[in-house]
Amino acid sequence: MNTVSRSLTVCQLLLLSVLAVCILPSAMAQPLDKDRILANLKYRLPTLREAEITLSELEPSDFTDFQQGSFTVNGQQTYRFLVSVESSRLLLLMTDPIDVGLTSEEIDELMIREEQQDREAAQNRHEILRRFAAGMPFRGSADAQITIYEFSDFQCPYCARAFTVMEELLDKYHEEVRFVFLHLPLPNHDWAKPAAIAADCAAEQDADAFWVLHDQYFTNQRAITRETMLSKSHEWLQGTGIDLDAWHACASDDASAANQGAALKVDVSVATAERFGVTGTPGFFVNGHFLNGAQPLEVFEELIVSIKGEAPIR
Repeated sequence: MNTVSRSLTVCQLLLLSVLAVCILPSAMAQPLDKDRILANLKYRLPTLREAEITLSELEPSDFTDFQQGSFTVNGQQTYRFLVSVESSRLLLLMTDPIDVGLTSEEIDELMIREEQQDREAAQNRHEILRRFAAGMPFRGSADAQITIYEFSDFQCPYCARAFTVMEELLDKYHEEVRFVFLHLPLPNHDWAKPAAIAADCAAEQDADAFWVLHDQYFTNQRAITRETMLSKSHEWLQGTGIDLDAWHACASDDASAANQGAALKVDVSVATAERFGVTGTPGFFVNGHFLNGAQPLEVFEELIVSIKGEAPIR
């Protein structure tokens, strides 16, 4: 029997979580010990009989006449339980015990406090991102009350979908929203980081040139490969007025100081995303409030309305 079939499944545990597992009612006066609990668990739950079970030491719990412990199946999944000393019954737990003794007034007060803490945390994230993104290309109004920072990947299909939403949002709220694009190229996308470097090399000369590549990468995402990314970028930058020879050296010569500087900026952006717990793309911070994934326009609009009721953030 393999490891998977010997493990206790989640569905089985959900069922067992509402049932008491009788340990040994015929000998209730006998003290419970780990060997006895383990033997009864394997008897009562046949799926455990061939599994490797590690049982923790029993400890006092917050519940009168109950001790607490846990067991681990095949070194993988760990399950917590309460065991009654008097009745010798073991109860599997799905979560930690929940305190349901709060009054409505106490709940309201705690929710207000949590909302304030969330807002302060958002303001802190916003300020860190504002300092980090200082001098970077942006779209929208420099004086906008709302700033959206997007951690994104030029090769990510969900980011391409988000690109169209940001275009709609900026068209609708051009004077009210400022948008800043931050790099988070994923390691499984082979041209995403080179494209991020190429875009930043363009930005070093002209912010508009950065947005030309930004738009073209998303618009033509399916037609781009690792081999064609630089040649297509060069083509798209024609007419922007930047020094294309300098841009090409920055984007392609990894021995050059310009290329290494651009690559470092991308790496710092990735580290910043990781600092804030962003592990996938796209990830948005709207005045510091996090939105995960490609969201519809309505989600951003609802959050913007909510933020407008807060004190202004720049």
